[in-house]
Amino acid sequence: MTTRLAALTITVVAGLWFAAATTTGQGITGIDPVRLLDGAIDVHVHSYPDDRPRSIDAIEVAKLAHERKLRAIVLKNHYDSTAGLAYVVRKVVPGIEVFGGVALNLTVGGINPAAVEHMAAVSGGFGRIVWMPTFDAENQVRTSKESRPFVSVTRNGELLPAVRDVIAVVAKRDLVLATGHSAPPEALLILREAKQQGVQRMIVTHAMNTPVSMSVAEMQEAAQLGAYIEFVGGSLTAPDAGTRMNRYADAIRQIGPEFCILSSDLGQQGNALPPDGFGEFLVSLRRRGFTSQEVDRMAKQNPARLLGLP
Repeated sequence: MTTRLAALTITVVAGLWFAAATTTGQGITGIDPVRLLDGAIDVHVHSYPDDRPRSIDAIEVAKLAHERKLRAIVLKNHYDSTAGLAYVVRKVVPGIEVFGGVALNLTVGGINPAAVEHMAAVSGGFGRIVWMPTFDAENQVRTSKESRPFVSVTRNGELLPAVRDVIAVVAKRDLVLATGHSAPPEALLILREAKQQGVQRMIVTHAMNTPVSMSVAEMQEAAQLGAYIEFVGGSLTAPDAGTRMNRYADAIRQIGPEFCILSSDLGQQGNALPPDGFGEFLVSLRRRGFTSQEVDRMAKQNPARLLGLP
């Protein structure tokens, strides 16, 4: 399939889904996904280029997000910094804020302050989020029962010195610190150290998803330390989607929407395209009793504060 034909197919399929979702939302429940997405910010978007199958490339996902009237997206790659990619995408797709970040996996040297300094210094200054190790995290590898190298953030219950050094760079550069796929005790150690060092912007990465799997009490503690708790929509056609959304809704009510952010964590082949899946996610929370103001708080205002947007 040619690039032009692929782009046309993406646009047509996405448009058909969005029209159907809008009709369903307004006709059955009165919920309008168009309004929910207008001004929303998705801080967790996967795309090509990557080393694994994705559903859309960075330029096309920015175009689609702009069509859906999102205010901003953050491009995430587990193995490459996306600060430079964000710079290029902004050149091609004006009218939407595009940011990047770096995940501290093996390909960037693991817990590497130099990688963070470089990401922050890339042209444009659009590198904003530093994720602690994700796919290469010790917690990820052990939870998955894999036998491969991993990146540790603690030893004997204490943060490694390099982790403190990375946190110092995040504080100096006023970046966003995300806990990645760290285990809950590790994530809380990271957040305590970050608070002590003066980091102002923090995220607990998809707190309820494997391999993080935080309890409500742990999420409440993280929120009290100043972190936003991230809830990701992912695939809403998966067999467990309804149960997962109910668990999210219950947890958000116990934590408080003022301490939560919503994102898609989409871009995988076979799933909804990120802006449309994000719209489905916002609708699903409205259907579970959250007001439009509460959804706006989690999908627009809180992410804007994280990214330093007005």
